[in-house]
Amino acid sequence: MITEKPVCVTGASGFIASHIVSQLLAEGYRVRGTVRRSPEHYPYLLQLPGARERLELVEADLLRSESFLPAFRECACVIHTASPYVINVRDPENDLVKPALEGTAAVMEAAGKTATLRRIVLTSSVAAITDEPDSTKVFTERDWNTRSSLQRHPYHYSKTLAERAAWDYIGQNKPHFDLVSINPAMVTGPSIVPTINTTNAMIRDIITGVYPGILDINWGFVDVRDTARAHILAMEKEEAGGRYLCSAGLMHMRELVELLRLSGYADYPLPKRDLTGRLGTSLMTALSWTLPRDTGTYIRTHIGRSIRYGCSKIKQELGISFMPVMESILEAADDMVRKGHLAPSKKP
Repeated sequence: MITEKPVCVTGASGFIASHIVSQLLAEGYRVRGTVRRSPEHYPYLLQLPGARERLELVEADLLRSESFLPAFRECACVIHTASPYVINVRDPENDLVKPALEGTAAVMEAAGKTATLRRIVLTSSVAAITDEPDSTKVFTERDWNTRSSLQRHPYHYSKTLAERAAWDYIGQNKPHFDLVSINPAMVTGPSIVPTINTTNAMIRDIITGVYPGILDINWGFVDVRDTARAHILAMEKEEAGGRYLCSAGLMHMRELVELLRLSGYADYPLPKRDLTGRLGTSLMTALSWTLPRDTGTYIRTHIGRSIRYGCSKIKQELGISFMPVMESILEAADDMVRKGHLAPSKKP
C-alpha cells in the first residue's frame, strides 16, 4: 500500500512513533503526526531530514474522536501508536486503561469517518499476548492475554483491551479499511526523543545498581528501528493481515549483565550477586512483596520462568530481518550516556 497520500502517525512524539516518522520521511512519504501540544514543543521531530517539506504536526486529544479528523483527512493509512507505557501507576483505570481503550475507540471512530483510509496499523504489544512466561510453550500471534486485570499487570490489561477493542470494531462494523497489529517485545535502541522509554530505563537501572542481584528472568527484545520498519512494512504490503509478534531474540539477565560488563560498563555498579538459583528466586519472591505493587507482581510472575516467542509470521510475510539484540542494547546504553540519562563512566 505505497501511497502518495499522507500517512498519519498518532502519538508522533513517542519512542517508537518518532522512528516511524523518521523512516517514513526518509522514504519520501508525506506525514501527519498527532501530538498533545503545539508543534514548537517538538523540535526533534521538526528537525528530522525531510520534515520541513513533508511533516505536519497536528494537535489531538487522545480521548476526543473529532480531534483526529483534521489529522486523518485524505490519509490512506493511520499508524496508531499513542498509548501510555508505565509500569507503576496510582490509578490504573485513569492512567492506563482509559487512555488506551478510549483512545483506540476514538481513533477507530475517526477512521470510520475518513473515506480515503484503507488501513490502520496498530501498535500493540506482547503484553496483549501474555502477561507471564510459560516454559512449556512458545507464544505466537494466536495467543491472547486472558489473565491481566486492574490489579494484576494493569499495563498488560490496557494493551489487551485496546487491541481487542480495535479488532472488535472491525468485526462489528465491517469498515472500508482493514487492521494490522504489531506486537513488539521490549523495545530498545537509540532514541530520537529526549525522554527515556521504559525498556531503556530498565537497562539503565541494571547498569546503575538498582537491582540487588542477577535474577532468573529473561526478556524478549527488539530494536526500535526494526519495530518502526515493521509498522511501515505492515502498511506497504497489501497482503499483510492480522497480528505480528515482533521480537528479535531473548536475553537472560545474566547474559545482559555480562554483555554490559564486557562492553565498557564494567566500572558501573552492575549487579554481581547471583540470585538465579532456587534460593535466590525464593528470596526475591519474598522481597517482591515490599516493592511497588506492579513491580512486585512482575517479579512474582516472571522470576524462575523462561519466555519464548515464535516470530516466523513477521519474517515470512513482512520479510523483516532483525538487528542482533546485543547491538541494540549497547546502542541504547551509549545513547543514554549521550543524552544524560546515564552518567558517563568515571574511568579515565
